[in-house]
Amino acid sequence: MGNNNHRLSGIKKWGFKKSPWVFHLSTGSCNNCDIEILDALTPRFDLERFGILLVGTPRHADILLVTGVVTVQALPRLLHVYEQAAKPCMGVAIGACACSCGIFDGGYHVVGPVDKIIPVDVYIPGCPPKPEAIISGVVKALAKL
Repeated sequence: MGNNNHRLSGIKKWGFKKSPWVFHLSTGSCNNCDIEILDALTPRFDLERFGILLVGTPRHADILLVTGVVTVQALPRLLHVYEQAAKPCMGVAIGACACSCGIFDGGYHVVGPVDKIIPVDVYIPGCPPKPEAIISGVVKALAKL
């Protein structure tokens, strides 16, 4: 019985590496990082060659792509989305704001960077990061498995 559980766990990990689904959440960004994520999904950069698919609900997501600094208004939404995500779920902070609050650090509406709220596995800095950096970060997240 134990051998079957180990084999099933191996199949799950293999499937997760070969076909991760991502959900994108903006928590208060200026939309430059959002545009770069969409650019990474276009045929020019083709993020789907790694089997990565953008999904419309966090319930199907294996990876959460979070852009922007966490604001007071976005905090409950971020927590709600993280609770809905299938576990284990990897967190990826994209952009300077998501990684360290960027230029919004110390603002009255800022709760903090993403890693103060939910676990983050990979940081992709930049303002905005290039699509190549986003692809590299997501592939590094997959390599952590």
